[in-house]
Amino acid sequence: MSQSPSVIVWFRRDLRLSDNPALAKARESGAAVVPLYIHDEAGEGDWPDGGASRWWLHRSLTALQSSLREMGSRLILAEGASQKVLLELCQRLSVSEVYWNRRYEPAVVQRDTAIKKALAAAGVQARSFNGSLLQSPLKIVNKSGLPFKVFTPFWKHIRNLDTRALRNKPQSLHPPAKWPTSLAVDSLQLLPKLDWDAGFHAEWKPGEEGAKAVLASFKRTRATRYPETRDQPAIDGVSKLSPHLHFGEISPLQIWRSLSLEEHEPYLRQLGWREFSHHLLYHFPDTPSEPLRPEFRSFPWKRDEPLLRAWQKGRTGFPIVDAGMRQLWATGWMHNRVRMIAASLLVKHLLQPWQEGAAWFWDTLVDADLANNTMGWQWVAGCGADAAPYFRIFNPITQGQRFDPTGAYTRKWVPELRDLPDEYLFEPWEAPPLVLQEAGVTLGRSYPEPIVSHKRGREAALEAYRKLKDEE
Repeated sequence: MSQSPSVIVWFRRDLRLSDNPALAKARESGAAVVPLYIHDEAGEGDWPDGGASRWWLHRSLTALQSSLREMGSRLILAEGASQKVLLELCQRLSVSEVYWNRRYEPAVVQRDTAIKKALAAAGVQARSFNGSLLQSPLKIVNKSGLPFKVFTPFWKHIRNLDTRALRNKPQSLHPPAKWPTSLAVDSLQLLPKLDWDAGFHAEWKPGEEGAKAVLASFKRTRATRYPETRDQPAIDGVSKLSPHLHFGEISPLQIWRSLSLEEHEPYLRQLGWREFSHHLLYHFPDTPSEPLRPEFRSFPWKRDEPLLRAWQKGRTGFPIVDAGMRQLWATGWMHNRVRMIAASLLVKHLLQPWQEGAAWFWDTLVDADLANNTMGWQWVAGCGADAAPYFRIFNPITQGQRFDPTGAYTRKWVPELRDLPDEYLFEPWEAPPLVLQEAGVTLGRSYPEPIVSHKRGREAALEAYRKLKDEE
């Protein structure tokens, strides 16, 4: 006797049950539903998850397993090439359809297109949906029918477009007559072997329930103050929803509908930047490694491994930069204002390739989103769409003084400077010897000398830019 047909819901970057279009449609099919996650590093192309993302993924999968179990279902875990796993399961379970929510990263688009063809050849229908963005990048073009390259007209275009309907969390899922075997989450070996993640646990609660709690807290206590507090890293003024969004524990549409465009536009514009980043990545798939502006391919970078390592370790001698880099290592996250300051120091003052910074952030951020990370680094480097001009160079001294005026953020992450007076905190090399002595600071020992002077670094960056312009 043959099995009755089942359908597979292939979970990817949509690790939630609420507002999950693929899951909702599978439930509506009336067939038995097999939730599936495939750990397929090769399918990510050049960008398999970094260490911090793997930490998050382990806990998010565990949370999704628990949520499915509570509704009488299961999450089947598999490892290997997605196409091979899907075809084998479809044959074994008499699967008629596979449902998934689309991803828009270049390697994944290419892989998914091949999988759709392979499933069709095997007599299985693949049904895909947009569950990760407010608008599909396939449909958004400017008045000339081309991709947008400037954010403001992109935002004006999408902010008033109709969005799809929110999908409710299914109350139950029909189980198959016999469940396939599943790997344990631990067998995927996502957690670090060295104990560098100790600071992550108090900072984050991965999973759909954690995401809902973060949104509720932000809406209740911080959303209306966001324009005034968003740039101050010492203040809990931002949402910290980015890792939850990246792993799809909450959808951008859930956030969009929870807030008001009239009241919360400054924050909702950040969702717009996320949309814009994915729009660019989809239409310009080489940008994770190549500058969007082709003239920057010949930029005279000066690769220097010791400089890069000092920046990575938070030992540049610029306190606001070092605070950010240490926050990143300890928590898997860095305040966005400080990300810009730290990135500017690397690519402008130190003339290190933006790709090196992007790679470090990819490995150390829990919200390491390929589209956002790429756009952020190209913006700072001046080589992307809507980029900051290359000659706009952040001053790490005045940026610290302006955005961390009490020094609370910097002192937290650079405790060796905590006893310095405010007036010298962001340029300790200017402090008189007696002030340094009283604060217990020995430059070059307890805290490094500046890796480069701001004046000299700025001049070198501008000279490199002049050379690039002369070659055009």
